[in-house]
Amino acid sequence: MKLAINTSVQPNAASQYLLILVDSEHVQNAATTYQINDLDTHIEATQFKAALNESLALVGSVAACRNSALLGLGKVSELQVNKLAKIAQTIIKASQKKFQHISVDISALPQEQHYLFALSLTQAAYAFDEYKSKKNEFALTQIDLIAAKTSLSTAQLDLIEAVQLGQSYTRDLGNRPGNICFPEYLAEQALALAAEFPEQLKVTVLDEQQMADLGMGAFLAVSKGSDRPGRIITIEYLSNREEAPVVLVGKGVTFDTGGISLKPGAGMDEMKYDMCGSASVLGTVRALCEAKLPIHVVGAIAAAENMPSGHATRPGDIVTTMSGQTVEILNTDAEGRLVLCDTLTYVKRFNPALVIDIATLTGACVVALGSVLTGMFTPDDELAAELTAAGQHSFDRVWRMPVIEDYQEQLDSPFADIANIGGPKAGSVTAACFLQRFTREYRWAHLDIAGTAWNSGANKGATGRPVPLLMQFLANRAQANG
Repeated sequence: MKLAINTSVQPNAASQYLLILVDSEHVQNAATTYQINDLDTHIEATQFKAALNESLALVGSVAACRNSALLGLGKVSELQVNKLAKIAQTIIKASQKKFQHISVDISALPQEQHYLFALSLTQAAYAFDEYKSKKNEFALTQIDLIAAKTSLSTAQLDLIEAVQLGQSYTRDLGNRPGNICFPEYLAEQALALAAEFPEQLKVTVLDEQQMADLGMGAFLAVSKGSDRPGRIITIEYLSNREEAPVVLVGKGVTFDTGGISLKPGAGMDEMKYDMCGSASVLGTVRALCEAKLPIHVVGAIAAAENMPSGHATRPGDIVTTMSGQTVEILNTDAEGRLVLCDTLTYVKRFNPALVIDIATLTGACVVALGSVLTGMFTPDDELAAELTAAGQHSFDRVWRMPVIEDYQEQLDSPFADIANIGGPKAGSVTAACFLQRFTREYRWAHLDIAGTAWNSGANKGATGRPVPLLMQFLANRAQANG
């Protein structure tokens, strides 16, 4: 999806459809700007109120567009940011099958909402039909945004397009089933990405023997139950920069049955989404390559499949992690923290400026925050503030949760250094506290995306979050570093 910004509809533009966003209290502004005759009569005849998402088709040519309409925003003074996505969805649904090129006048929106609205348009244009015999026939490729005054710049539009490409890639990976997308497949995707951007990316793939040589007993305790071998994949962006990298670590459990601690069958198909953390790392790397941000980033993917078998780990088994700490595995369905803890130890070799892990880690986080906010855990106040600000700007928001020593005793084990679960209380917090034990040597944040990585129900599918958050965070750091 290509975006452009202009102060008015351009003469001889190829746009086939003009949508004018209107404030319910100032509908006549559209008539004045576009010299629409008899608009009052038309409004009265149709009882158009310009309520949120209410549309009114206009008769005759407007600004050289044969097809045009007003789209209501309700009272703009009361318009909430979370409604922008619904407006964007209405626009895309009305136009993507009919027109290749449309114009949207966003002058009625407050300038501070222009960036988010443009981003929402690109997000609404996503569809996944890879495994359908009848493909979607979408024509829309270009949207011209019109605003007499705007804070949007060409650089911001370029960033939005990069985010769109990365987020769509993340959604594609998340939506692919476990028989297609398994650990070796994620490694192939990273290598293919490096082949596409050879001057920007460097990829390394560890197999299970190499992991065993490094002492990654926790990771291998998860992957050994599957016929699909695990992989740790690192993908380095702009490795020629001398600055310490930001390291993004993604949980990549390509299918999670729970292992011997088997999950209920209902809804288990959605456990293909348990690799959405790793998908977001790959998507962010793609977006970085498209945006060419001047920042050093390393992506690390902990890719495994959690299956029950004669080789699978049993509840009560004790393993030794790469860090030397021993873990009593009380529940094999708490596997994400096991693949992550060894990966978090492994990435110390990159001497990171900071590490952010992204994981569909706990159902407890879904209970706490639902599907609106991503759970953020970090002992670092400055890092928490940066992530919160990036989430607000990209509307990919986080909510800070506690990760403090008071909870660590819930992870005590009588037989090992640490247990992999902390009981029924504060499950998302004790999961973060488990990871914290492996991250004390660098700045660290954990994002629990179990509630935000995908949608269930009629609109089932991967959301591509938190790619917008991560890209805004990295763009802010790149700008601050000059």
